[in-house]
Amino acid sequence: MSAAGPHDPRTADLGRLVVRCPDQPGIVAVLSRLLADVGANITESQQHSSDPSGGTFTLRLEFVVADLPARRAELEQRLGDLAGEWQLTWRLSEARHLPAVAVFVSRADHVLQELIYRVRAGDLRAEITAVVSNHPDLEPVARAAGIPFHHVPVTPDTKPEAEARALEVVGDVDLVVLARYMQIVSPEFCARFPERLINIHHSFLPAFVGANPYQAAHDRGVKLIGATAHYVTEELDAGPIIEQEVARVDHRATVEDMRRVGRYVERQVLAQAVTWHVEDRVVVEGDRTIVFA
Repeated sequence: MSAAGPHDPRTADLGRLVVRCPDQPGIVAVLSRLLADVGANITESQQHSSDPSGGTFTLRLEFVVADLPARRAELEQRLGDLAGEWQLTWRLSEARHLPAVAVFVSRADHVLQELIYRVRAGDLRAEITAVVSNHPDLEPVARAAGIPFHHVPVTPDTKPEAEARALEVVGDVDLVVLARYMQIVSPEFCARFPERLINIHHSFLPAFVGANPYQAAHDRGVKLIGATAHYVTEELDAGPIIEQEVARVDHRATVEDMRRVGRYVERQVLAQAVTWHVEDRVVVEGDRTIVFA
């Protein structure tokens, strides 16, 4: 299932450039001149410096240039020529490209449904190429959206084989989303998708990690509950955070009330994080992220 296709006039010649380098005078002027020299018009520019004196500079540009696919090689050559002098790392992408996304789920459907809706509406420009689940419950949801569904059961004894099978069916996708997938993935799985594996945790991390945070929150008598979307790393629930949101509750809220409110928060948080990721708005910096929202 995909969003509006690659010939969408809104994105036909729209490019995105994300650059990182040591912070130093002149870098913005140099990159602006590079784009001007190829006839590109900058339509959006955002930047961040970790420290103006010796820190790291991060710049995200959106630009429009006629016949971008044909000009891409020239842009890459020019960026490569600058890389040594300015110690640049960079990534260049075309908005017309729809990233392939595999979604892993268990039995809860609310986050998957939100992703499907946003793709269908064109708000999330991506293609959901597969839904993988350790349970068969959500097959009708995927099939109704025209997305291939793969039931890959997982038990403690078969976990390595199941993970290998799941990786086989999703193939070389651009992004994997754990949309309330109630399994811990292995370090090998994480290594397959560095900074391309996003999880929604039904808690306002770092509080209430683990499998039953709403019960823990209820027991603690919290007045705010939340959700956290983060990149997955080998350390459980500790990857760089992309997006968080909270909702207010009070002493009358039961555990089920909290779960119900939390479902709405989870939908928003994960969908927003995935959208920012596919639009090249998220840059990982150690244990943190820079988000050009």
